[in-house]
Amino acid sequence: MSKKKNKVIITAALAGAGTFKNNNPAVPYTPSEFAEEARKAYNAGAAMVHVHGRRDDGSATYEIERIQQIYDAIKQKTPEVIVNLSSAASPDATPEQRIAQIIAIKPEMASLNTNTMNFAIIERKTGQIAFDNVFTNTFTMLQDFGKSMESHRIKPEIEVYDVGGLDNTLLIMKQGFFSTPMNFNFVWGVAGGQAFRASSFETMIHALPEGSNFTACGIGLEQFSAITQSCILGGHMRVGLEDNTRMPNGDLAKGNWELVEIAVKIAECLGREIATPDEARDIMGLRKDER
Repeated sequence: MSKKKNKVIITAALAGAGTFKNNNPAVPYTPSEFAEEARKAYNAGAAMVHVHGRRDDGSATYEIERIQQIYDAIKQKTPEVIVNLSSAASPDATPEQRIAQIIAIKPEMASLNTNTMNFAIIERKTGQIAFDNVFTNTFTMLQDFGKSMESHRIKPEIEVYDVGGLDNTLLIMKQGFFSTPMNFNFVWGVAGGQAFRASSFETMIHALPEGSNFTACGIGLEQFSAITQSCILGGHMRVGLEDNTRMPNGDLAKGNWELVEIAVKIAECLGREIATPDEARDIMGLRKDER
Protein backbone atom coordinates (compact mmCIF):
# COMPACT_ATOMS: atom_id res chain seq x y z
CA MET A 1 0.00 0.00 0.00
CA SER A 2 1.39 3.43 -0.96
CA LYS A 3 2.03 5.98 1.77
CA LYS A 4 -0.95 8.07 0.61
CA LYS A 5 -3.27 5.06 0.49
CA ASN A 6 -2.09 3.95 3.93
CA LYS A 7 -3.52 7.11 5.45
CA VAL A 8 -6.93 6.69 7.07
CA ILE A 9 -9.35 9.61 7.51
CA ILE A 10 -11.37 9.60 10.72
CA THR A 11 -14.63 11.55 10.80
CA ALA A 12 -16.59 12.37 13.95
CA ALA A 13 -20.34 12.74 13.34
CA LEU A 14 -21.02 15.00 16.30
CA ALA A 15 -24.82 14.84 16.48
CA GLY A 16 -27.65 13.73 14.22
CA ALA A 17 -31.42 13.77 14.10
CA GLY A 18 -31.88 10.64 16.23
CA THR A 19 -29.68 11.00 19.32
CA PHE A 20 -30.32 13.36 22.21
CA LYS A 21 -28.97 14.23 25.63
CA ASN A 22 -31.30 11.67 27.19
CA ASN A 23 -29.37 9.08 25.14
CA ASN A 24 -26.00 10.56 26.07
CA PRO A 25 -25.44 13.90 27.89
CA ALA A 26 -22.44 14.64 25.65
CA VAL A 27 -24.60 15.06 22.51
CA PRO A 28 -24.10 18.72 21.49
CA TYR A 29 -26.98 21.14 20.93
CA THR A 30 -25.54 24.66 21.20
CA PRO A 31 -22.84 26.23 19.01
CA SER A 32 -20.40 26.25 21.93
CA GLU A 33 -21.08 22.56 22.63
CA PHE A 34 -20.50 21.69 18.98
CA ALA A 35 -17.27 23.69 19.00
CA GLU A 36 -15.97 21.92 22.10
CA GLU A 37 -16.91 18.46 20.81
CA ALA A 38 -15.21 19.23 17.50
CA ARG A 39 -12.04 20.42 19.25
CA LYS A 40 -11.83 17.31 21.39
CA ALA A 41 -12.51 15.03 18.41
CA TYR A 42 -9.79 16.76 16.39
CA ASN A 43 -7.31 16.45 19.25
CA ALA A 44 -8.13 12.72 19.47
CA GLY A 45 -7.40 12.17 15.77
CA ALA A 46 -10.42 13.26 13.68
CA ALA A 47 -9.65 15.13 10.47
CA MET A 48 -13.30 15.93 9.76
CA VAL A 49 -16.51 16.54 11.70
CA HIS A 50 -19.98 15.92 10.31
CA VAL A 51 -22.68 18.30 11.54
CA HIS A 52 -26.48 18.35 11.69
CA GLY A 53 -27.87 21.66 12.93
CA ARG A 54 -29.58 21.62 16.32
CA ARG A 55 -31.59 24.16 18.26
CA ASP A 56 -30.96 24.71 21.97
CA ASP A 57 -33.72 22.21 22.80
CA GLY A 58 -32.02 19.55 20.66
CA SER A 59 -34.50 19.59 17.79
CA ALA A 60 -33.18 19.48 14.24
CA THR A 61 -33.06 22.69 12.24
CA TYR A 62 -32.51 23.79 8.65
CA GLU A 63 -32.29 27.49 9.64
CA ILE A 64 -29.30 29.03 7.92
CA GLU A 65 -28.48 31.49 10.70
CA ARG A 66 -28.34 28.78 13.35
CA ILE A 67 -26.25 26.38 11.27
CA GLN A 68 -23.91 29.22 10.37
CA GLN A 69 -23.44 29.93 14.09
CA ILE A 70 -22.53 26.28 14.70
CA TYR A 71 -20.18 26.22 11.71
CA ASP A 72 -18.45 29.47 12.74
CA ALA A 73 -18.06 28.33 16.35
CA ILE A 74 -16.34 25.12 15.21
CA LYS A 75 -14.00 26.90 12.79
CA GLN A 76 -13.11 29.61 15.30
CA LYS A 77 -12.08 27.04 17.92
CA THR A 78 -10.50 24.52 15.53
CA PRO A 79 -9.73 26.16 12.18
CA GLU A 80 -7.79 23.13 10.92
CA VAL A 81 -10.70 20.68 11.01
CA ILE A 82 -12.84 19.93 7.93
CA VAL A 83 -16.54 20.62 8.51
CA ASN A 84 -18.96 18.42 6.57
CA LEU A 85 -22.55 19.70 6.77
CA SER A 86 -25.60 17.47 6.43
CA SER A 87 -28.02 18.13 3.57
CA ALA A 88 -30.62 15.98 5.35
CA ALA A 89 -31.12 18.97 7.69
CA SER A 90 -34.48 18.17 9.28
CA PRO A 91 -37.38 15.75 8.70
CA ASP A 92 -39.71 18.69 8.01
CA ALA A 93 -37.41 20.53 5.59
CA THR A 94 -38.32 20.93 1.94
CA PRO A 95 -35.71 20.06 -0.71
CA GLU A 96 -35.14 23.79 -1.23
CA GLN A 97 -34.53 24.33 2.50
CA ARG A 98 -32.22 21.33 2.69
CA ILE A 99 -29.85 22.58 -0.01
CA ALA A 100 -30.16 26.31 0.80
CA GLN A 101 -28.15 26.07 4.04
CA ILE A 102 -25.36 24.18 2.25
CA ILE A 103 -25.06 26.76 -0.53
CA ALA A 104 -25.26 29.70 1.89
CA ILE A 105 -22.52 28.42 4.23
CA LYS A 106 -20.33 26.70 1.61
CA PRO A 107 -18.53 24.10 3.72
CA GLU A 108 -15.70 22.14 2.14
CA MET A 109 -17.89 19.03 2.06
CA ALA A 110 -21.57 18.14 2.49
CA SER A 111 -23.60 14.95 2.52
CA LEU A 112 -25.50 13.90 -0.61
CA ASN A 113 -28.15 11.24 -0.07
CA THR A 114 -28.91 8.76 -2.80
CA ASN A 115 -32.30 7.11 -2.40
CA THR A 116 -35.77 7.44 -0.89
CA MET A 117 -36.09 4.95 1.94
CA ASN A 118 -37.74 4.02 5.22
CA PHE A 119 -35.77 5.73 7.98
CA ALA A 120 -37.04 4.69 11.39
CA ILE A 121 -36.10 4.16 15.01
CA ILE A 122 -36.97 0.58 15.97
CA GLU A 123 -36.26 -1.27 19.19
CA ARG A 124 -33.75 -3.84 17.98
CA LYS A 125 -34.59 -6.50 20.58
CA THR A 126 -38.39 -6.41 20.18
CA GLY A 127 -39.01 -4.91 16.73
CA GLN A 128 -41.29 -2.24 18.21
CA ILE A 129 -41.45 0.97 16.17
CA ALA A 130 -40.52 4.10 18.13
CA PHE A 131 -40.40 6.52 15.18
CA ASP A 132 -41.39 5.95 11.57
CA ASN A 133 -40.45 8.14 8.63
CA VAL A 134 -39.79 8.12 4.90
CA PHE A 135 -36.54 9.88 3.99
CA THR A 136 -37.15 11.41 0.56
CA ASN A 137 -34.24 11.60 -1.88
CA THR A 138 -35.46 11.53 -5.47
CA PHE A 139 -33.30 11.25 -8.57
CA THR A 140 -33.98 14.94 -9.21
CA MET A 141 -32.72 15.83 -5.73
CA LEU A 142 -29.61 13.67 -6.22
CA GLN A 143 -29.00 15.49 -9.50
CA ASP A 144 -29.84 19.03 -8.37
CA PHE A 145 -28.10 18.85 -4.98
CA GLY A 146 -25.03 17.32 -6.61
CA LYS A 147 -24.87 19.97 -9.32
CA SER A 148 -25.33 22.78 -6.81
CA MET A 149 -22.58 21.45 -4.54
CA GLU A 150 -20.14 20.96 -7.37
CA SER A 151 -20.82 24.39 -8.87
CA HIS A 152 -20.01 25.99 -5.50
CA ARG A 153 -16.88 23.83 -5.01
CA ILE A 154 -18.50 21.90 -2.15
CA LYS A 155 -17.38 18.29 -2.39
CA PRO A 156 -20.29 15.83 -2.05
CA GLU A 157 -19.95 12.98 0.40
CA ILE A 158 -22.24 10.45 -1.26
CA GLU A 159 -24.28 8.62 1.38
CA VAL A 160 -25.07 5.01 0.49
CA TYR A 161 -27.53 3.09 2.70
CA ASP A 162 -27.78 0.07 0.40
CA VAL A 163 -26.54 -1.02 -3.00
CA GLY A 164 -29.56 0.60 -4.68
CA GLY A 165 -28.29 4.03 -3.61
CA LEU A 166 -24.94 3.25 -5.16
CA ASP A 167 -26.61 2.17 -8.40
CA ASN A 168 -28.64 5.39 -8.41
CA THR A 169 -25.40 7.36 -8.23
CA LEU A 170 -23.83 5.34 -11.03
CA LEU A 171 -26.79 6.30 -13.24
CA ILE A 172 -26.78 10.01 -12.42
CA MET A 173 -22.99 10.35 -12.64
CA LYS A 174 -23.24 9.65 -16.38
CA GLN A 175 -24.25 13.30 -16.73
CA GLY A 176 -20.63 14.13 -15.94
CA PHE A 177 -20.98 16.81 -13.26
CA PHE A 178 -19.29 14.95 -10.38
CA SER A 179 -15.65 15.90 -9.88
CA THR A 180 -13.08 13.26 -9.08
CA PRO A 181 -12.25 11.63 -6.85
CA MET A 182 -15.77 10.76 -5.76
CA ASN A 183 -16.22 10.13 -2.04
CA PHE A 184 -18.71 7.58 -0.73
CA ASN A 185 -19.89 6.87 2.81
CA PHE A 186 -21.41 3.43 3.40
CA VAL A 187 -24.02 3.77 6.17
CA TRP A 188 -24.79 0.46 7.87
CA GLY A 189 -27.58 -0.48 10.25
CA VAL A 190 -30.24 2.20 9.70
CA ALA A 191 -33.73 0.75 10.23
CA GLY A 192 -34.74 0.95 6.58
CA GLY A 193 -31.24 0.46 5.17
CA GLN A 194 -29.04 -2.61 5.10
CA ALA A 195 -27.54 -4.32 8.13
CA PHE A 196 -23.77 -4.66 8.26
CA ARG A 197 -22.50 -7.73 6.43
CA ALA A 198 -18.88 -8.12 5.43
CA SER A 199 -19.84 -9.74 2.13
CA SER A 200 -22.15 -6.83 1.23
CA PHE A 201 -19.36 -4.40 2.03
CA GLU A 202 -17.05 -6.04 -0.50
CA THR A 203 -19.82 -6.06 -3.12
CA MET A 204 -20.24 -2.28 -2.71
CA ILE A 205 -16.51 -1.61 -3.00
CA HIS A 206 -16.28 -3.60 -6.24
CA ALA A 207 -19.10 -1.47 -7.72
CA LEU A 208 -17.45 1.89 -6.99
CA PRO A 209 -16.23 4.12 -9.83
CA GLU A 210 -12.50 3.80 -10.39
CA GLY A 211 -10.43 6.04 -8.13
CA SER A 212 -13.19 6.62 -5.58
CA ASN A 213 -12.69 6.90 -1.83
CA PHE A 214 -14.95 5.14 0.63
CA THR A 215 -15.61 5.39 4.31
CA ALA A 216 -18.06 3.60 6.59
CA CYS A 217 -20.20 4.19 9.62
CA GLY A 218 -22.60 1.98 11.53
CA ILE A 219 -25.61 2.54 13.76
CA GLY A 220 -25.23 1.42 17.37
CA LEU A 221 -22.53 -1.11 18.08
CA GLU A 222 -22.38 -1.98 14.37
CA GLN A 223 -20.21 1.13 14.24
CA PHE A 224 -17.13 -0.82 15.32
CA SER A 225 -17.56 -3.75 12.91
CA ALA A 226 -18.19 -1.38 10.01
CA ILE A 227 -15.20 0.88 10.60
CA THR A 228 -12.88 -2.09 11.20
CA GLN A 229 -13.94 -3.69 7.91
CA SER A 230 -13.45 -0.38 6.11
CA CYS A 231 -9.98 0.06 7.58
CA ILE A 232 -8.99 -3.49 6.61
CA LEU A 233 -10.10 -2.92 3.01
CA GLY A 234 -8.24 0.37 2.63
CA GLY A 235 -11.12 2.73 3.37
CA HIS A 236 -11.78 5.37 5.99
CA MET A 237 -13.76 5.48 9.24
CA ARG A 238 -16.61 7.51 10.72
CA VAL A 239 -17.60 7.35 14.37
CA GLY A 240 -19.57 9.69 16.60
CA LEU A 241 -22.61 10.33 18.72
CA GLU A 242 -24.88 10.76 15.69
CA ASP A 243 -24.58 7.05 14.99
CA ASN A 244 -23.75 5.47 18.33
CA THR A 245 -23.63 6.72 21.91
CA ARG A 246 -21.78 3.80 23.52
CA MET A 247 -18.34 2.27 23.77
CA PRO A 248 -17.69 -1.33 22.66
CA ASN A 249 -18.27 -2.56 26.23
CA GLY A 250 -21.69 -0.87 26.36
CA ASP A 251 -20.71 2.07 28.58
CA LEU A 252 -21.81 5.53 27.50
CA ALA A 253 -19.09 7.34 25.55
CA LYS A 254 -17.81 10.41 27.37
CA GLY A 255 -17.92 12.29 24.09
CA ASN A 256 -17.23 11.99 20.39
CA TRP A 257 -13.53 12.10 21.21
CA GLU A 258 -13.67 8.79 23.06
CA LEU A 259 -15.16 7.08 19.99
CA VAL A 260 -12.44 8.68 17.85
CA GLU A 261 -9.87 7.15 20.18
CA ILE A 262 -11.32 3.69 19.45
CA ALA A 263 -11.00 4.34 15.70
CA VAL A 264 -7.38 5.42 16.19
CA LYS A 265 -6.62 2.21 18.09
CA ILE A 266 -8.20 0.09 15.34
CA ALA A 267 -6.16 1.90 12.70
CA GLU A 268 -2.95 1.48 14.65
CA CYS A 269 -3.59 -2.24 15.11
CA LEU A 270 -4.05 -2.58 11.35
CA GLY A 271 -0.94 -0.59 10.49
CA ARG A 272 -2.78 2.43 9.07
CA GLU A 273 -1.57 5.99 9.68
CA ILE A 274 -4.03 8.68 10.81
CA ALA A 275 -4.55 11.40 8.21
CA THR A 276 -4.27 15.04 9.21
CA PRO A 277 -6.96 17.43 7.92
CA ASP A 278 -4.69 18.66 5.12
CA GLU A 279 -3.82 15.09 4.12
CA ALA A 280 -7.56 14.31 4.14
CA ARG A 281 -8.21 17.33 1.90
CA ASP A 282 -5.64 16.04 -0.57
CA ILE A 283 -7.03 12.48 -0.54
CA MET A 284 -10.65 13.58 -1.01
CA GLY A 285 -9.94 16.35 -3.52
CA LEU A 286 -11.31 19.21 -1.45
CA ARG A 287 -10.76 22.85 -2.30
CA LYS A 288 -7.90 24.54 -0.49
CA ASP A 289 -9.23 27.34 1.73
CA GLU A 290 -6.99 29.78 3.54
CA ARG A 291 -7.35 29.29 7.28
